[in-house]
Amino acid sequence: MTSHPIESGAGRSFTRPDRRAFLKRSGAAMAGGLGLLEFLSWLSRSVLGADGKEVLPKHVTPETLRAVVKGMDFLAGRQSDDGSWIVGGGEAYPVAMTGLAGTAMLAHGNSPTRGHYSKNVQGAVEFLVRCGTPNGLITGPTQDSGQPMHGHGFALMFLACVYGMITKESLRNQVRSVIRKAITLTSQGQSVDGGWTYVPGGGDEGSVTVTQVQALRAAHNAGFLVPRSVIEEATRYLERCRTPEGGIEYSLRSGGGPRLPISAAAVATLYNAGQFDSTIATDCLKYVWDQFRANEGFNKGGHAFYTHLYASQGFYMAGDQYWDAYFPKTRDQLIAMQQPDGSWQGDGIGQVYGTAIAAIILQLPFKYLPVFQR
Repeated sequence: MTSHPIESGAGRSFTRPDRRAFLKRSGAAMAGGLGLLEFLSWLSRSVLGADGKEVLPKHVTPETLRAVVKGMDFLAGRQSDDGSWIVGGGEAYPVAMTGLAGTAMLAHGNSPTRGHYSKNVQGAVEFLVRCGTPNGLITGPTQDSGQPMHGHGFALMFLACVYGMITKESLRNQVRSVIRKAITLTSQGQSVDGGWTYVPGGGDEGSVTVTQVQALRAAHNAGFLVPRSVIEEATRYLERCRTPEGGIEYSLRSGGGPRLPISAAAVATLYNAGQFDSTIATDCLKYVWDQFRANEGFNKGGHAFYTHLYASQGFYMAGDQYWDAYFPKTRDQLIAMQQPDGSWQGDGIGQVYGTAIAAIILQLPFKYLPVFQR
């Protein structure tokens, strides 16, 4: 990314040996029977290496870890017996909520067989496999209240991210089949203008379009064949939705000026599509950054959690100049907003939605998921 600052190296991030050693110590501590509070106390002490320097990623504090663990415990305790998450306002969108919550647990370093929340990840995989349909749409009986493509995108992204971690051959084969069919469904469901909307082939709008592109990127990362033309058409769609301000409007023919949530999502999506140095990515990043500087505070405007889910990814991938200014303040605001039970209320959609998004944001520096990495 030649047009953006690169990591300066200030602060010490996990190297792979650091992370492996840290996780090994963490697993030993949990296996040793430590309770949650004892484990957190141990964790706070263990973030220091032998030289007395912190080995956590830059800007990640022990308080951040405590907030994340509380959030993970909340999600683990609210998962249904069938592996889905539908509680706390998410009843209408079980596939979307399960995809998001499962992704938050992957971002914590869990897999279906390893990690404190491995059983939760396994349950999410099995639920979403059962939601795979013959035509490739990943959805449940209610089709996420008749708007299945959001859930389809989040589910495909989660399954693609977890695919390489699955060791059970029969389940791996099932997930492979679901992913391949889902890629085909997404590709064939693209509108003539290059976007997607709430149902396959039904038109286009920004929020669904970004979920499909990010899901396809995760599938590509996992080694699946994704048609280049689909990504190219999606990029051109976003270009046609660009406004004079540099942001992105709701849909191609909606008018009404740029929408901050859609524009933030577009930045992350364009980076996922490899458009790091394109004019549209540069202009869109500037628009989003200027809006964040002008409107400080997490709760400014609607769809705050959605906006931060994608803005955090965009700022993280753009480099330290943005991340250093964005993350510490957002981190502290999120920690202050966390409820006593470990949850976050998100955008009126509910606790699973808010908690999953907050946990994903707070764990971006750990770099567990390639789709969120620089």
